[in-house]
Amino acid sequence: MLLDSTVLIDALRRRPAANRVRQMRRVGDEPWGCAVSVEERSIGGAFGHPPAVSWPAPLGVAEGERAGRWRRDLAASGVTVHQADCLIAAAALGIGGRLATGTRTTSDV
Repeated sequence: MLLDSTVLIDALRRRPAANRVRQMRRVGDEPWGCAVSVEERSIGGAFGHPPAVSWPAPLGVAEGERAGRWRRDLAASGVTVHQADCLIAAAALGIGGRLATGTRTTSDV
């Protein structure tokens, strides 16, 4: 499962998300991060890695094209989604399609 920036930052701040990330690993569910989340947490000064997170989930040309198609298609239907949300969702799809997020707009993707 890919953890978005909100979940990663909460884990770094030792909020309840940190325990949930550790629990995921204990039950065999591998938590992942991606380059977008690294960039977003760096803006806020949150450095280091949350407990037991694998790095990085693939985020290359295929994921970029997928995210771009989603944004274009959603925009055509009147829904605006941030670029970072689409990229994170595309990275999640690349590792199995599951995403842990605190962002409601990601569900549009």
